[in-house]
Amino acid sequence: MKIAVTGSIATDHLMTFKGRFADSLVVEQLDKISVSFLADDLQIRRGGVAANICFGMGNLGLSPILVDAVGEDFADYRSWLERHGVDCDSVYVSQTKHTARFVCTTDDDMAQIATFYAGAMSEAREIELAPVAARVGGLDLVMVGPSDPEGMRRHTVECRQRKIPFIADPSQQLAFADGPFIRDLIAGAEYLFTNEYEAQLTEQKTGWSADEVLDQVGTRVITKGKDGAVILRKGEDPIEIPVAGEVKRVDPTGVGDAFRAGFLAGLTWQLPLRTCAEIGSMLATYVLETVGTQEYVLRQGDFLRRLGESYGADTVAAVESRLKCPRA
Repeated sequence: MKIAVTGSIATDHLMTFKGRFADSLVVEQLDKISVSFLADDLQIRRGGVAANICFGMGNLGLSPILVDAVGEDFADYRSWLERHGVDCDSVYVSQTKHTARFVCTTDDDMAQIATFYAGAMSEAREIELAPVAARVGGLDLVMVGPSDPEGMRRHTVECRQRKIPFIADPSQQLAFADGPFIRDLIAGAEYLFTNEYEAQLTEQKTGWSADEVLDQVGTRVITKGKDGAVILRKGEDPIEIPVAGEVKRVDPTGVGDAFRAGFLAGLTWQLPLRTCAEIGSMLATYVLETVGTQEYVLRQGDFLRRLGESYGADTVAAVESRLKCPRA
């Protein structure tokens, strides 16, 4: 399968706060909030939803096609991604703006407060998918991830017009979007990815019930943090997937992106949906155990061992012949 992943490409500035945000927030005064948290650590890392997903897929041995807009400061980042198997030839380079920035602080409860600067990402609306498809000999699937809203709309409309199956993953953009915009993004999608909170927000803003959302999309994948994930399909029993076993919890930034990378790998390998989610959950733990979204090191033997410990021999047997990690 040839999969194009659209969405943000950014540099992450990750800080940690020794304490709980909740202890410093007064619910009745949120409309007058003025608060500062003293961070005791700063890590500057590569990030962005689409780049993180593509990095994860590349580490599993695939060659995903990254699509979004960046600044001229992207050169080193491009080299890094290409060394990890990512096709960057369809990345649009702005002549005037910097690559996007994500600034995030995480507290002891793993709660996060973040700010995102779009920068060059705002020019993603200039990208057409047809030349991308022509360059690679056709696209089997497009993930429309969070990016410039008009760019997301354009990609979604083009997928419908060209009959390219697509995944709707509006993610962080749900917070600003209104109901008509969200309905336009997800109607007709093969898959809809959200976390639990975003799932409720989707229903609230669209005015659709959970069943009505399933009338609009083929498959709904909802991640639930420490409670794993659930896969929903119309007329079928939910598929519940527990989280994979972890060594330690360090930083949750990018965990959802890694889950999606593993899930997409499973789809590429034409594996059952449960197995797709198990691969995603296993890859997500590697991100949870490191600071940064692309700092983990994936080794074939270790990944398969941990996959087996979490989900059993049958899952390993399904994955082993297809997995091509660069490191043994």
